[in-house]
Amino acid sequence: MGVFSKHHITVSGNPDGQPMLFAHGFGCDQNMWRMVAPRFSDDYRLVLFDHVGAGRSDLSAYDAGKYASLTGYADDVVRICTELELRDVVFVGHSVSAMIGVLAHGTAPGMFDQLVLIGPSPRYVDDGDYRGGFSAQDIEELLDSLDSNYLGWSEAMAPVIMDNADRPWLGKALADSFCRTDPDIARQFARVTFLSDNRADLAKVTAPTLVVQSRQDAIAPPFVGEYVRDRIPGASYALLDAVGHCPHLSAPEATVDAMRAFLRS
Repeated sequence: MGVFSKHHITVSGNPDGQPMLFAHGFGCDQNMWRMVAPRFSDDYRLVLFDHVGAGRSDLSAYDAGKYASLTGYADDVVRICTELELRDVVFVGHSVSAMIGVLAHGTAPGMFDQLVLIGPSPRYVDDGDYRGGFSAQDIEELLDSLDSNYLGWSEAMAPVIMDNADRPWLGKALADSFCRTDPDIARQFARVTFLSDNRADLAKVTAPTLVVQSRQDAIAPPFVGEYVRDRIPGASYALLDAVGHCPHLSAPEATVDAMRAFLRS
């Protein structure tokens, strides 16, 4: 199966430009980048895709064994770059895809020129002195709720994740995205996402990296973003005056400005 059909890859922008690969977060698809990606079309070759199980990806390509860890998703990223012959890639990953990008870079470090990690979390569960923002019980309750009623969970959680009560259409857009994701695949992806621990992988990153953080984020609070910044050697940090876990939707201008400042540096 070709990667184009497997991941519903779309390519746009400057065909001669440096490739910029966008990877969406849990419950989302490449449409989540619609407010940010076009802003880089003059200078970059834009490559967007859907993780298997999301958006318009080929659901028949889903393999529960392969995708039982984030490594399976990272392998997909490397394969996309390999088959499209992408080099010196600027990887832009949101939420769980931030760690997927870290893992992909670890597999093929020479493939990636820069990493932009938006709302990253290497571990959601608190562990000793480490604060991920959730207790183990919090995560189990979240996953149990998702298992028992995925659509109800989506409707309830999307506004919390987006956290822009004055703009309810943003929460609805995220809920609609959740509801377009295959529920069975989403349940397993949620477990893989919220139970992962990629703290040890951060120190292995050698590419220049930008951590983009909202000042208020219920999923990956600022202290998590600071942890990622402090453990990736030489990482830059942009704390946006934004609310919610999806600043590329709720604060696209600030997100673009932070990315441009980093890419010019």
